[in-house]
Amino acid sequence: MPLTPNSHRSDVLGRNVVATTQPLASQAGLLMYTKGGNAIDAAIATAITLTVVEPTMNGIGSDAFCIVWDGSTLHGLSASGRYPKAWKTKQFQHVAQMPQQGWESVTVPGAVSAWVDLSKKFGKLPFEMLFEPAIQYARHGFFVSPIIADQWATQIERYHLFGEFNKIFSVNGKAPSVGQRFYLANHADSLEDIALTKGESFYRGKLADLMVTDSNHHGGKLSHSDLAEHTNRWTLPISANYRDVQLHEIPPSGQGIATLIASLILDLKEDEIQSAPNHLKTHFEIEAMKLALNEVYAEVADPKHMRKSADDLLDPTFIKKASNSIKSTETLPPNSRPPQQSETVYLTTADESGMMVSFIQSNYMGFGSGVVVPGTGISLQNRAAGFTTNPDHPNCVDGGKYPFHTIIPGFITRDKNAFASFGVMGGDMQAQGHLQILRALVRDKNSPQEAINSPRWKLQKDGSLLLESTFGIKTASELASLGHNVVSAPYGAYEFGAAQIIARLADDGYTAGSEPRRDGQAVAT
Repeated sequence: MPLTPNSHRSDVLGRNVVATTQPLASQAGLLMYTKGGNAIDAAIATAITLTVVEPTMNGIGSDAFCIVWDGSTLHGLSASGRYPKAWKTKQFQHVAQMPQQGWESVTVPGAVSAWVDLSKKFGKLPFEMLFEPAIQYARHGFFVSPIIADQWATQIERYHLFGEFNKIFSVNGKAPSVGQRFYLANHADSLEDIALTKGESFYRGKLADLMVTDSNHHGGKLSHSDLAEHTNRWTLPISANYRDVQLHEIPPSGQGIATLIASLILDLKEDEIQSAPNHLKTHFEIEAMKLALNEVYAEVADPKHMRKSADDLLDPTFIKKASNSIKSTETLPPNSRPPQQSETVYLTTADESGMMVSFIQSNYMGFGSGVVVPGTGISLQNRAAGFTTNPDHPNCVDGGKYPFHTIIPGFITRDKNAFASFGVMGGDMQAQGHLQILRALVRDKNSPQEAINSPRWKLQKDGSLLLESTFGIKTASELASLGHNVVSAPYGAYEFGAAQIIARLADDGYTAGSEPRRDGQAVAT
């Protein structure tokens, strides 16, 4: 049944808040507040539960990124892993693009290490307690929600050759139906092991042994040292001013810098934009993002291998030149980009102490690589598919490198205080979605739910402009008259991603919105 715009979903207000893509996961996070936990505890419990109730988008073998506002300062965490050291560039010279399935597509997963590090640095509750809701749902079953059932059915044929995947994630070769109770007993066992060992089993113990054994059996190159040497990177988020706020993103190898570039370009054109009709406001956004994505997909990679630094990409001279190139009467030439799929979960939490968390976790393409480690239920991401095989590109595949990453958490401050924690899931829609949410919250002064409900556009890899039908025929025609290759898509199409937002209220509370195009919800105490 097609989705229709939901005009009845309201903002949720409260002192302690969780917003994410699946109701059971939201409730798991909320439960941590009742146990005396903070926003970090709620975020980790939500993320762990999502590996169970939304396996179509993430799993124990995911990567994760996070921005934390501790009440006065921002902290960034990059929890993605490198490609196994034994892989070499020359082994992929014969292929036009990276494999999307199997052990060749797997990098060291970082999500488990994110849960561990965030809990150690900021958490209040015992680490094991954060796993309780997820283990309960995995062992005793959960009811599959509507959008997730549709995603499952759409994806499952892609993995028909993977025996362990079908054993764990199918019902006689088919996806579970809406409302069907689904069990993940092996998944529960692995979560218990991770909880009791505080992640050590995954990187240096029993689960690490099982992953390396399966990799060796199938011609992969994941080693014990690849897992044991994995470490996360605490980093200061990179930032850009837009109007009276500051937007913050995780630095490369992620694509968040594209939103910073586009927002800086638009900030220079603000006088012209303010007096423009609505279709031209949208046109300027699209053109700014076009320029930003062109630069990002040409230059962003593992930071140690980039030709340009983040500062170079945000250089005022480049930004001014890019802004001057945007015209109100025509479009810039389209530029095709490499395909970037991503099935991802995003969550955000906030508590009464002032802490806010922006967290994203992903298997990349749906269930990921198709690799499910026997006896564990662990589905592994296929993030190495984000490399290119072009030897002249900074993102060229090689052992020990971080691949280009699509998943990005966002955060906005105003006057050095927290304003909003937000994210938009969905491959190269993420940077584009961040820009649209930023504009809706700051320029249009929308509430979180109003910003999420707003119509969406997406620049596709072939240069065409995907326009949600909620824009209306008139706007589509006006954009087409400027030279945009407009392609209409229905409300709720997966290409437009999914958003969650929490914004700070003046009276020490929060207002939150959750994506009506998905199954999720915002909840609060």
